Amino acid sequence: APAAPTIPASQCNTGSIQCCNSVESVNDSIVGVLLALLGIDIDGIDVLVGLTCSPLSILGIGGNSCSAQPVCCQNNNFNGIVAIGCTPINVNL
Repeated sequence: APAAPTIPASQCNTGSIQCCNSVESVNDSIVGVLLALLGIDIDGIDVLVGLTCSPLSILGIGGNSCSAQPVCCQNNNFNGIVAIGCTPINVNL
């Protein structure tokens, strides 16, 4: 699958920017099992899912850096376990 395009952090208008330990396709078998265990049904939707995410403050980016993947996600309502509909972002833009 082609890599998802990155967007500037300023274009994230779906909520807080997240720092996720990994970002996987919803079609990944492990992601599918995790979503099923959490009761999240997103069959037929091909999106990126962030795993073990925490909010990232752009204002404090120097001291609050993300050593994993900073992303902008559409649905962050799962207490950081997963974030759905993620787009990688470039915090330097």
